[in-house]
Amino acid sequence: MPPLLHPALPLLLGATLTFRALRRALCRLPLPKHVRADPLRTWRWHNLLVSFAHSIVSGTWALLCVWQAPEMLVEIETAWSLSGYLLVCFSAGYFIHDTVDIVVSRQARASWEYLVHHVMAMAAFFSGIFWRSFVGGGVLTLLVEVSNIFLTIRMMMKINNAQDLLLYRINKYVNLVMYFLFRLAPQAYLTHFFLRYVGQRTLGTFLLGVLLMLDVMILIYFSRLLRSDFCPERVPRRQQKDKFLTE
Repeated sequence: MPPLLHPALPLLLGATLTFRALRRALCRLPLPKHVRADPLRTWRWHNLLVSFAHSIVSGTWALLCVWQAPEMLVEIETAWSLSGYLLVCFSAGYFIHDTVDIVVSRQARASWEYLVHHVMAMAAFFSGIFWRSFVGGGVLTLLVEVSNIFLTIRMMMKINNAQDLLLYRINKYVNLVMYFLFRLAPQAYLTHFFLRYVGQRTLGTFLLGVLLMLDVMILIYFSRLLRSDFCPERVPRRQQKDKFLTE
């Protein structure tokens, strides 16, 4: 069925509008002192609150999907479940919302890395939504949201200048472990699986290309994370100030 007539469109629209409504609701919450004094930090704080909510829901949902349908771990192309399909639609709606939020808020230049990531993620998710292939791969990809819970906590504490708190020091080690378990490990597993499509002219080959680009981004983010949290003396002061949004 052509995408313009696809029954998944109401699901995508509903998910996108849900995150838009959530953002409006979260904007009414009180802001920390260090955040409300800076319009850029204020926008980023609200953006991260929505991301945090998405990570909690999607990360937990992805774990439940794998527990309910463990065949997704091996039958990445053909495994399918209604819960997994709805999860992919839900997360695609979040990425649509966040992309629009970044562009409308005129943060595209400062947040171009997020936009590139979102475009690649949506391209991969749409294959599962419109062609119902690789839904299992989409679910495994969303295991990364478990890691994002702790990564978002870290970024919110940095924006609030709370790096000296014990909670930040504990979270940075938990975040490192979660990064290995739910970001690097699933990404390596999926990359190994999709290498079988090398040389073919299939949807799997396209997804392999997307996956390899995401691999590069994830390794860059990981090096930034290690440098910022565990080797801060190597980061120039100006760079520490300018990169708080991405590191």
